[in-house]
Amino acid sequence: MTSFIAACKELLFPAFCLACGRQLSSWRLPLLCSDCGAEVSFVRPPICSCCGLPLNCGPDHLCGNCLTKTFAFDRARAALLYREPVISLIHSLKFGGQLTGLSTMAALARDAAGYRDLTAPDLILPVPLHPQRLRERGFNQALLLARSCFPEQSRIINVDLLVRRRATVPQTRLSGKERRRNLAAAFTVTRPGLLKNKRILLIDDVFTTGSTVHECAATLRRTGAASIEIFTLARAL
Repeated sequence: MTSFIAACKELLFPAFCLACGRQLSSWRLPLLCSDCGAEVSFVRPPICSCCGLPLNCGPDHLCGNCLTKTFAFDRARAALLYREPVISLIHSLKFGGQLTGLSTMAALARDAAGYRDLTAPDLILPVPLHPQRLRERGFNQALLLARSCFPEQSRIINVDLLVRRRATVPQTRLSGKERRRNLAAAFTVTRPGLLKNKRILLIDDVFTTGSTVHECAATLRRTGAASIEIFTLARAL
């Protein structure tokens, strides 16, 4: 009976590839056709042991940037490379409000090496939006990704501890230096005592220069967090 109902659903309500729109044979995740699915690039070792940047050869080690720059987090991991069709999936969520891709993004993320490499956290915190941006968009994509990628740990996902107290301009067209200046003192912690000696997992959609998650991590460090790991859906090169 279950298979019959599923067959009827697929006949009456066919699934389509979220990237190119081609009709699919089933609703099996991820909702990508074979061609678009083949274009998805997972982040695989070797990577930078700190920021998670994919490297060309050898075991995991620090990249050139992390040899000269200190991030406030312990390490960052990402599931996918930030290229098509992942870019389109993220943009359709952030700027198009298309929530249908969340389950596909979560399925891809949970199949990634970076996901399996995470330390069990005490708290999961999404990178916060400023209230004004949240009202405009209607949702925080980092929170939606946290809930979709870590459904078994929903009770430790917290949206009130780390907040963005200052509205910042979009980071997209800013240089690394401009990003750091834009984010200075942008975040605060509402109840510092709840973070002391806790293992924190910080969630965002894309790791580009690391400026946003670094500033968040620096804010969390000042409260006495024991460790801070970053997990993003995608990693820009």
